Amino acid sequence: MSILDRFSLKGKVVLLTGGAGIYGRGLTRDVAEAGAKLIIASRNTEALQKVADEENERGYDVSVEFLDQGDEESVKALCARLKEQFGRIDGLVNNAVARPMAEAKSMAEGLEHSMRINATGMMVLTAEVGEIMTAQGSGSIVNIGSIMGMIGTNKYLYEGTGMKHSPDYFFHKGGMTNVTRFFAADLGPHGIRVNCLSPGGFFNHQDPVFVERYNKMTMMDRMAQDGDLGGSVVFLLSDASSYITGTNLPVDGGYTAK
Repeated sequence: MSILDRFSLKGKVVLLTGGAGIYGRGLTRDVAEAGAKLIIASRNTEALQKVADEENERGYDVSVEFLDQGDEESVKALCARLKEQFGRIDGLVNNAVARPMAEAKSMAEGLEHSMRINATGMMVLTAEVGEIMTAQGSGSIVNIGSIMGMIGTNKYLYEGTGMKHSPDYFFHKGGMTNVTRFFAADLGPHGIRVNCLSPGGFFNHQDPVFVERYNKMTMMDRMAQDGDLGGSVVFLLSDASSYITGTNLPVDGGYTAK
């Protein structure tokens, strides 16, 4: 197999949680273009269906499934449906994330909600897909973390902007980085690789003051743009990364290297 063929996802069944959000929309496009039979899943199937229709019109293979990641039965039901329909799952991208703390009446309420989705739900899904991959003897799992799981917040970036981060996001993304290593060790003997990507700030029309300050913190003088994450995800899902597991790859324009 040529090196370019090893980067292809042709014939691989890939489950991507989310698919219509800031990261998810670009990942859906890129993973689909790489040739995967892609399933995008979340509670908002209406938004996902719009994305799937756009990609299918371009000639790719994207389908939609309902997933409430905060509900264990919903997670297990989705995995059962995919196993019955496709017989296998070759790739999982844990991309979905909830940020409920800003709306919660108390820290306990917000943290309990986000734990159920971002921690418990993600781990249940990974374990369920891991069982399917173990039976087939292969697979790749890519967790979408954040540099906020690697470093503390820089308050200077947010001063005067009204922007802020919730503590649960730091908690979950930090945990995701290390649980990646756990699952990599646990599933590695079965031919399954587990890796994490930690994106930096993604330009989404934030306060211009924040954007200017953030740009100066990177080595490339800019925030991430649409398409900056997809190549790394496709690489880690593909056979081109067949000997990479248990790693955390910052995709941050050099932010964490300065």
